[in-house]
Amino acid sequence: MDITPLLPKGRQVITGYGDGGFKINNEFISGSLLVFPEQALRWDVTDAAHISENTLLPVIQAASSVELLLLGTGSSIVYVDKAIRQILKAKGIGLDVMDTGAACRTYNVLIAEERRVAAALFAV
Repeated sequence: MDITPLLPKGRQVITGYGDGGFKINNEFISGSLLVFPEQALRWDVTDAAHISENTLLPVIQAASSVELLLLGTGSSIVYVDKAIRQILKAKGIGLDVMDTGAACRTYNVLIAEERRVAAALFAV
């Protein structure tokens, strides 16, 4: 499924997802990912129970350039511990939880609007 918007050069665009990974700018990367406008990082998290301040450290460290974290929790929505929301909120980062497909599409729309967004995505 191709979901490519038109974006400025150098932006990380989610051009597809499925088969256990993601296409970032048409390059397949297997596994879960953290996606920022400038880079995509492998993320060793596969379910909400393993999300912690430590696993979100790259997002927390980017707080000055991230106002919203989209959390894609696989094929269905899985709610995260309230403490995770509080940790992010204390850093000025909102959290929106949705299934991975919706998170990919929403990320692309927001990045096209030049919003300060990142995505934490479980592979499907």
